[in-house]
Amino acid sequence: MRCPYCGGTDIRVIDTRPAGDRIRRRRECRICKRRFTTYEYIAPELSVIKRDGRREPWDRQKVLNGVRLACAKRPIATADIEELVDQVEEYVLSLGRAEIPSSVVGEKVLEELKTLDPVAYVRFASVYLNLPDLQALRAEIDRLLGLY
Repeated sequence: MRCPYCGGTDIRVIDTRPAGDRIRRRRECRICKRRFTTYEYIAPELSVIKRDGRREPWDRQKVLNGVRLACAKRPIATADIEELVDQVEEYVLSLGRAEIPSSVVGEKVLEELKTLDPVAYVRFASVYLNLPDLQALRAEIDRLLGLY
């Protein structure tokens, strides 16, 4: 772990508290003396059923990486991306099932991206929906704009 202010690695934990489905830790850098908060997520026991039938354990980081990629070079705050992934994870966990199809996760990400940033939505949709050509991409953009 590095200090977000000075990059130092001499960090101590000041306070630890549960915060819903995660653990909140207040930390202090011993070099610059600044404090910051980190969150550690408790890994849920949930499996995602892939399109080919394989089952993988739920991986929040995988969803976060996909959303970050879709949002790359867009004027979207990191906190907004984290919040979007939090909403997706809360939704998936609220279903109360041990296994969930990957399509449920993908559809929820699309739903959240649609309101966050239309360009990021199209980027994610082009990969997730496996759009084969420009006509299919254009049809999705038209649908997003309400032209169909």
